[in-house]
Amino acid sequence: MGVGDLLPVHEHLRSRPLPDELEEVAEGAGFPGLESRMVDGAAGTRLFAVHRGSPGEGHGPFVPRLLEGREPKANPEGPWRPAGIEEVDHLLGEVRDVSLLPRDHAGQTFREVRRTVPTHRRGGYHAVRRPDGGRGRDLRRRVYIGWMPQSTHVDPRRLLPSVDQVLQQPALRALVGTRGRPAVVRALRSALEELRRTAPDGVEAALARLAEDVAARVEAAARPSLRRVVNATGVVVHTNLGRAPLSKEAAARVAEIASCYSNLEYDLERGERGDREAHAEARLRDLLGVESTVVVNNCAAAVLLAVNTLAEGREVLVSRGELVEIGGSFRIPDVLGKGGARLREVGTTNRTRLADYRAALSPDTALILKVHPSNFRIVGFTETPPLPELADLAREAGIPLVEDQGSGLLDPLPGALAAEETVVGALRGGADAVTFSGDKLLGGPQAGLVAGRRAFVEPMRRNPLYRALRVDKMTLAALDATLVEHESGRAAGRVPVLRMVHAAAGGLRARASALASALAAVAPTLRPTLVESESAVGGGAAPTVGLPSVAVALDPGAAGPDAFAAALRRGSPPVVVRVVEDRILVDLRTVLPDEEDALRGALAEAARPR
Repeated sequence: MGVGDLLPVHEHLRSRPLPDELEEVAEGAGFPGLESRMVDGAAGTRLFAVHRGSPGEGHGPFVPRLLEGREPKANPEGPWRPAGIEEVDHLLGEVRDVSLLPRDHAGQTFREVRRTVPTHRRGGYHAVRRPDGGRGRDLRRRVYIGWMPQSTHVDPRRLLPSVDQVLQQPALRALVGTRGRPAVVRALRSALEELRRTAPDGVEAALARLAEDVAARVEAAARPSLRRVVNATGVVVHTNLGRAPLSKEAAARVAEIASCYSNLEYDLERGERGDREAHAEARLRDLLGVESTVVVNNCAAAVLLAVNTLAEGREVLVSRGELVEIGGSFRIPDVLGKGGARLREVGTTNRTRLADYRAALSPDTALILKVHPSNFRIVGFTETPPLPELADLAREAGIPLVEDQGSGLLDPLPGALAAEETVVGALRGGADAVTFSGDKLLGGPQAGLVAGRRAFVEPMRRNPLYRALRVDKMTLAALDATLVEHESGRAAGRVPVLRMVHAAAGGLRARASALASALAAVAPTLRPTLVESESAVGGGAAPTVGLPSVAVALDPGAAGPDAFAAALRRGSPPVVVRVVEDRILVDLRTVLPDEEDALRGALAEAARPR
């Protein structure tokens, strides 16, 4: 039986099963005396050797030798060496968990190696018959011996050290001491994997920088992903940037309560368990003049809780023009469905009359829901019943009217924004319960608030969903501090979002002029100029009304506006701006006073030649 030359086997492979299986298969096929072993070759390599002894030959010292092999012919492409066993028909099905690895095909399996060997010499087989001289079926077994050029190339990825080896470097040992072994090992494995993929020809240089690279990765991973951002877009309630920034007083209250124990649910006077509702909710009830309030984690949760409490298993009437999407692809019909209620659409998209609501009433109607149209307005040929008339219809039918007011605006806005509905206006208009956000025009933390008549609001507190949706002590602390500013009448000057909305154009022009002058001195290539601009309230409020403003326009140069804006986002601190007609617009309406120095430095850094 023809066989191949001695085959180098990778030192990390399990090589034991191959000799055993070869001998067993050969014996079963009628070829006794075939022996195979793993032997030590030159330079510490492991070799797979095959030997066939003569009948009756004793077992002497095992000497690996070539049996019935073929010598390669001269080849003009260079010197050749045997690639080893290519194909053994009667063994291929037996070799399952052993990979045979010629040096130039490291990491490939037996079958893959066979396919990638470039030369297949199919003339080199020897026919073997049964020992009985040929009587019976002819059992031919072919062994193909391939030859391939001798390669002197060494894959540079073999030079990569192990994780344990790198961790012995002094710089990495010090990093483990400060950042912990798990973080360093994660960063090191990531760096080594990247080297395997991207730097096969520059491994030596990359290895010299490996410790520095790992340290940079560890530091980057340790930085918080939630970071402070300078909002220079002019959009006051920017949902993607966290909506309302808290006042300094509210932030200080959060820090104080978060870092210690508190009387969240403890009555200090009586020395027994109390109610968390005694804190911010008491102030909210007094401020709005209502019988009852509930605070949950956002306005969608407030609507969900109201619907589930008041209309589970029954119908809720909603105008077709108010079936809005409230952000994040969540829609009012979805919220109603999760609340266990059935939606009954009323009227048309642009016109819904009181008679439409009346016609839709049935014994199965549990609630009328009026939804504030956030982020859009339907104008032109439109009609909707006044809130007091809708409230009268609800009382006549003996069902509650709930309005999702949304923005949380407590006091009217100035100028053209005065038409924006307030929470107090909805309550006075006859709504039995009003839901609204805490982190929009109220200017507080993320929260969903419900205010209204006790008969409809208190059952919400007893609903098991309330336990899942209620807020924590830090939210209550921030909400209470924000309500203090509203209660004192100082909210327009102390609550950041309201201060931004009320900012006069003259003051904005003065701030913009100072920024433009400073940039002209430190980054003249930006060519800063003042332009008339328009800010936005955001957060779904007043979508069709802009706030007159003044912005600083910058020339991004050859890099272009998108690249310049991206550089600002990567800066420290990150800065988010508007891009209008290939220019960068910086609107200071939404830049906090203590951020102006950092903004100026970030703009100058982004303009610095690279």
